[in-house]
Amino acid sequence: MEKDSLDKIWGACLRRSRKAQFELYQLFSKKMFAICIRYTESEQEAEDVLQIGFLKVFTNCHDYKGNGSLEGWIRRIIINTALEFHRKNKYTFTNNADEHLQSIISSQETHHPIYYKDLLSLVKTLPLGYRTVFNLAIIEGYSHKEIAIMLSISEGNSKSQLSRARLWLKEKLISIENINS
Repeated sequence: MEKDSLDKIWGACLRRSRKAQFELYQLFSKKMFAICIRYTESEQEAEDVLQIGFLKVFTNCHDYKGNGSLEGWIRRIIINTALEFHRKNKYTFTNNADEHLQSIISSQETHHPIYYKDLLSLVKTLPLGYRTVFNLAIIEGYSHKEIAIMLSISEGNSKSQLSRARLWLKEKLISIENINS
């Protein structure tokens, strides 16, 4: 979509036009749903987070000052909404080791071709704490300091969760490689 068209839709959203809000939703909902699904346990939860997030976008539309992209601003609201959803539902982000980490991980590199979609499906199977930190650090690019603040955990806990997520994924990839060998 051209910047002029997006600016026109956004301007109408600022005037509380329902039609413009629907257009903006249609424009960004698929991308934002993909984000929601990475942070939630089910499609239903992802849909809830998406709806709440867009409600916040429309309610707080005057807070967007044009610094950075509109899509980036919406993305930030959606991610924060997903994190609030976790806190509200009392999900915890702890250092508990998953039973999958009990085995020793081979240091060999995996050479089995895996597709992006398959990798995202594998990430979706990570335990919640690992998955959340992995998404924030690797996919969204947040620092451990930022993640610690967002999740109300220590930086060390964030680093540990990411390390364990990587080990967990590596073990799964090795397992897939062994099955396909």
